[in-house]
Amino acid sequence: MTVRETQPVTIVIPVFNAVEEVNRCLLTLQQTVSAATEVLVIDDASTDPAIGSLLDSWRIKSDKSWSFRTNQKNLGFVATANLGMNSTANDVVLLNSDTEVTPGWLEGLQRCLASDPRVATATPWTNNGEIASLPVFCRVNPVPANAAGIATVIAGAGTPEYPDLPTAVGFCMAIPRRAIERIGLFDDGLFGKGYGEENDYSMRAVQAGMRNVLCDDVYVVHIGGRSFGPTGLKPDESSMSRLLSRHPDYLRQVQEFIDADPLSRRREAILEALSRAGVPIG
Repeated sequence: MTVRETQPVTIVIPVFNAVEEVNRCLLTLQQTVSAATEVLVIDDASTDPAIGSLLDSWRIKSDKSWSFRTNQKNLGFVATANLGMNSTANDVVLLNSDTEVTPGWLEGLQRCLASDPRVATATPWTNNGEIASLPVFCRVNPVPANAAGIATVIAGAGTPEYPDLPTAVGFCMAIPRRAIERIGLFDDGLFGKGYGEENDYSMRAVQAGMRNVLCDDVYVVHIGGRSFGPTGLKPDESSMSRLLSRHPDYLRQVQEFIDADPLSRRREAILEALSRAGVPIG
């Protein structure tokens, strides 16, 4: 595996309510990225006034490389993410505001994007991320007590393989600028307020000859459903219908991946390493 020079990255965090989770996300971010890393927080017209107060406090105490915007009306996750991706010429990490990042997470994602010019999306391991979930595949696993310890063990558990995924998982999605230039942005016209946009993007990437990969030496906690969840949006028949209208083979491809479980060997090696280190994962 030839590793190329890593590229600058902008972390884009769409926010809607969930003040405690947003604050925790930003705290862990501040603890794990350099002062020069660009961070863009976009408040998508939150209805909870506490969000405005929280982000005002972060404007004061965060590094100059952090910026904050507020949508005048609620655009939804998809359009807000597109706004963030359009605001920079860098590679992008779309980070849900109900995540908690860990030491070395961003550098790991940058190395993953640099590992192969065909990589269009990179997703880390998590407790709650469907096909990227640990310890149990395709399950909502509990939020661990020692996420940093888990991340440290995973980072040292052998050489990363960056295995292919049928789709990125949107809680933490690294996208190189080359993919944005080739594939474009999320389809906010088809997917509206959200759900299905990252799956469509991933399928478009494959159709363009690019790859969706697991960044298998990085771990990010995902609480789940605390930010844009309160808008009432959820995966449903209509969102799946929109996705299948464009990619009728999507469900078959994902089911074949789940049935084959090609990540099992790597997942088991990581769980063994965690066991040897005495670090519980759930």
